[in-house]
This record gives sequence, structure tokens and C-alpha cells, in this order.
Amino acid sequence: MIRRTIGMTERMNRRYYGATPYLDRRKGMLHNRRSMKILTQHNDSHLGSGTYYEWRPAHLAGLVGVVWYFKGPTSSERKRILPNGMVEMLVNFGEPYRTITGAGPELLKKAWLGGLQSGPMVSAQPPRQDVMGVRLCPPGAYALLGGPMREISEMVVDLEDLVGRAANELAERCYDAASVEERLRRAADWVAERMVKARGVDSAIAWAAGRIEQSGGAISIAELRRQTGLSKTRLAEAFRDQIGLAPKLYARVVRFRRAVAMLQKGAGPLVEVALAAGYYDQPHMNAEFRELSGLSPREFLAARYPTGDGNTVGDRYLERGKSAAASQIRL
Repeated sequence: MIRRTIGMTERMNRRYYGATPYLDRRKGMLHNRRSMKILTQHNDSHLGSGTYYEWRPAHLAGLVGVVWYFKGPTSSERKRILPNGMVEMLVNFGEPYRTITGAGPELLKKAWLGGLQSGPMVSAQPPRQDVMGVRLCPPGAYALLGGPMREISEMVVDLEDLVGRAANELAERCYDAASVEERLRRAADWVAERMVKARGVDSAIAWAAGRIEQSGGAISIAELRRQTGLSKTRLAEAFRDQIGLAPKLYARVVRFRRAVAMLQKGAGPLVEVALAAGYYDQPHMNAEFRELSGLSPREFLAARYPTGDGNTVGDRYLERGKSAAASQIRL
């Protein structure tokens, strides 16, 4: 019976991000030492030079989206963090950040974690930043924390409150790294070590979340219930516990992230982006942008950073007013 259950879990998990994240991949998590493909982006401005590094560890695919590091001057005093269907863990080596809107501690000093969001959060950034992040897929966050994800949704939480002294261990291990490559690797290893003995997401929930991701948020929740055999209540409760949001809301966030990525890359007219992202029309996309980010698509375009994936924007609207920046964009 146990062997049959494990086999079913493996088959279901392979359908989630195309891999088996919790069973047959555990042995490879800690010993993958192949060359790292790190994306490096340099940005020079009147404030000085900054560099952004990004690594997508293939051996943690489906659990960790990206490990990143940034060091340089701050271009916008306030940053608006948008919903993206991921859990962000940050380790800070510089001056503290400050929470302006959103639930959580006012000062963010050493290490913290932001749960899944369905609305924007705004933080104040130090003049110069020296910070690293690990962007966790919901199943990875669930495995890392081992508790109900609903308890950290819509919140920023001090990492020590979630994992105890291991948070300081992570910060110290990464601070002592001799290079950026080693710093990123140490962060990934810390995550992997905690996941080796972790409890994974239920196979049916993993599969359903994967289908939402693969469809860009377009699949109907009724279809997910039919294929998993779960009732409406059971699916919703399991999603909130193991993913962090109810399935319909999670699908909306995934669709929003897809539209944001298109706009960040400079896609065509808004009406075309709306249809390509899965919205009925442009007004539908405009309404979703307002509800999930507090910005219109045009305001997003005015506030976006020149590099990055669009998950954060300079919140110049709090600093100078929305209308001036938005008027610069005419599509």
C-alpha cells in the first residue's frame, strides 16, 4: 500500500512543473555542483553603479524560482511589491528597510519572508542596498516552513519567527561567502537542506497548482475539482493551507503576473496584452490591475524599473503623485 501511494505521488508530482520535487530528487538537492549560469545586469546612473545577479538552480526547479542578489544605489526611495504567486525570502547585509503599507514589522533588518499577496505592499528602501533574495514557489515555501501557508499570506514575517536560529545561520553563512556565486549557492544549499526531510504538498494540490501555473491562470476551478475529485470546500481549504490563497484568487494572481511580465518586456498595445494574458478585454485587465496592484497598466509602465521581471516598481506615486508619471505614457 505504501509503495503504491508513493508511486501515485511521484506520478502526480511529475505533472507539477514536470518533475518530482519531493521524492526522487532529494538526493540531488545538496550535491549539485555543476557550473552556475548567473545572469548579471549592470546599471549606471547619476546615483552610481549597481549590479543585479540572478541564478535559477535547476536542481531545485518547482521549489525555488530564482536566487538573486543586488548591490548598489537605490533609484526610488519607496518600492511597491506586486502580487506574483511566489513567496519571497530576503537576507539583508546593509541598512534596514521599513514597511510602509502591509502587515508586518516596521523595520526589516536581517532576514524576513513575504507570504503570497493578493494586493500591493510598499516599503522604504535604504539609500544603498546590499540584499539577497530567494523566490520560493508555493510548494517550496510549504516544504521549507512546514506549516499552514495561510498564516503568512498577505504578511511580512521576520524569518527568525518562522525557523528560529536557522535564520541567523543563513545570514551568517551567506555574509561570509567569498564571492557572489558562493553566496547564491550557500543560500540554495540552506534551502535544500531544510527540504530534504520536509513534508511535501499533497499530490492532488500540487497537480492543481501546477495546472494553474501552466495555463497562466486560465483553467477553470470547476475543471480542477473534477480532475482531482475534491469538493469545492476541500480544494479551497487545502489550497489556503498548502499554497497560501484560495485557488480562484491564486489563478487571478498568476494571470496578473503573466500580464505584468508582458508589459515589463515591452509587449504591444494594452488591448493585445490583455487578450494574450487571458483577460476578456482591456477594461477587464485594467480592473484586475487596479484591484491587485493599486495601479493601472499605464501607471505600471510609468513606474517599472528598466531591468527586472516587473514584480516590484518604484512607488513614485506616493512621492510625487500619480498623474504626472501616468501622463507620460500614451499607448
